[in-house]
Amino acid sequence: MTGPEIDAYLLRIGDRGPREPTPGTLTRLHRAHMRTVPFENLDIPLGVPIRLALPRLYEKIVERRRGGFCYELNGLFAGLLRALGFELELLSARVFDDDRPGPEFAHLLLLVDLGERWIADVGFGDSFVEPLPLAAAIVVRDGVEYRLRRQDADWIMDRRRRTANWEPQYTFTLTGRRLEEFEPMCRYHQTHPDSHFTGRSVCSRATARGRVTVSNGRLIVSEAQRRDERAIVDAADYRAVLERHFGIELDPAARIDPLLAPAAWAQTDG
Repeated sequence: MTGPEIDAYLLRIGDRGPREPTPGTLTRLHRAHMRTVPFENLDIPLGVPIRLALPRLYEKIVERRRGGFCYELNGLFAGLLRALGFELELLSARVFDDDRPGPEFAHLLLLVDLGERWIADVGFGDSFVEPLPLAAAIVVRDGVEYRLRRQDADWIMDRRRRTANWEPQYTFTLTGRRLEEFEPMCRYHQTHPDSHFTGRSVCSRATARGRVTVSNGRLIVSEAQRRDERAIVDAADYRAVLERHFGIELDPAARIDPLLAPAAWAQTDG
């Protein structure tokens, strides 16, 4: 990533702070990323292929001011951090479905080594806004408890909201991976009917006091203990919501119907 590209990326996430590879810089960049770049899968119901090449991810997220899902967001964020001098590894995680972990490479997260090691993850949707130290401990982020724990060679990330029970989110090892190793699962999530992403459209980002989300044809705005939800009435309303809350302007020729009711347009891998 070149100097001008770094500048444009930092402008995209609204960061003007120091660039030295320190825990403070990592925390600040992570928070800024979560609050400006949405977790979204809109290209999947729109039928736009997602390829894990850094130039394509940069063009989409920085130049066109879009978001993405884990492979895109954490893949590009890793490129920024490396360009700023951070030492890191891409890690593969298995995401829990109830109490059972799914397949390898279902999720991509980052292990950042600053003497003390940190887990960075700007691509898991409604999750921790600031990175977590890689330690068997409980950390509170925006009123939500997160816990990393060891299980043999694996690490497990759990989440607990208020007084609810702990819920496992994903499990991972510390084996470093290459971005291209995630391509098969990236294709699976774009095409397979069992993927969580082929029957649902989502666009979501953290805010200073909560979260704003578009899920299929509904807009949900949460702040503290308050939750407001309304139906999106038509394609024009959907475009206006994306532009107002996420700064996303879709191609004028894009069909909005698959975003309002993606299950009806779900692809199959044949």
